This record gives sequence, structure tokens and C-alpha cells, in this order.
Amino acid sequence: MSTIEDNKRIALRWFDLVTQGRVEELCAMTAPSWTMHGGPPSLPAGPDGIRALFASFGRIEQTWSIKDVIAEGDKVAVRAWNSCRQESFFGIPSQGRRQEFSATFIFRIVDGQVHEIWRNADDLGRVLQLGVRIEPAGAVP
Repeated sequence: MSTIEDNKRIALRWFDLVTQGRVEELCAMTAPSWTMHGGPPSLPAGPDGIRALFASFGRIEQTWSIKDVIAEGDKVAVRAWNSCRQESFFGIPSQGRRQEFSATFIFRIVDGQVHEIWRNADDLGRVLQLGVRIEPAGAVP
């Protein structure tokens, strides 16, 4: 059984591996039933979901900086900052622009494996950094 401190180390290691793009090492930490809530839609469960998640990024250069870590029981909450450059985000070409955004993740870790992740990130801020303009819809009758 993992301790709270073990779970914190696992969650922090996750971010290191994501930054380094070490997909197969992430897969080794992932339970067969792994799911991500708040990520791209229709990710498969388990390690195949991790591979699909990384495939959705395209070419990416990113760094995660950890701001806060709070843990209790089998949950670890991490507030982090990301600085990245990737080909596109939500199909919007980045044209070489760097994006910076905050995100909060809650990991459920059991027996040393990540079973679930809840993700809440400033995706609106990211698309605005890529130059997307938001215009109000026509007048409502």
C-alpha cells in the first residue's frame, strides 16, 4: 500500500516524465483502467490512453513547474504552471507562439499506479494566446 508521501512522489514524477516526453515510463505507472477527466475526449483506458494523449499533442516542447501539492488518502492535488510550444492546440496553429497557462490536476493513486486524473486547465487562455478572437453571437430575439 502506498503512503501519502509515496503518492506525492508518484504525482511529481508524472510531471517530470511528461516534460521529458517519456511515454512508455508513464505507461508503466498507469493502471490498466486509467482514465483522464477533462482531457481530450474519447481517450482509451490505461496505457493506450496515455499513448493517445501524447499523440494528440503533436510535436511539443513543454516544461511543467509545480506550485502546490496537497494530498490525502489516495488523492494528490497538484497546481502547476506550463510553458509550451506545440504545432497546434485544439486545431489552432501556434505559428511558433509559446503558450503559458496554469492547471490543476487531481491524481488517484493506488498501490503505486495512477488510476485516474482530473484535469482543469486554462485552455481558454491558451487559445487566446494563439490569437483566437471571441466575438459575441448575434442578438438573441
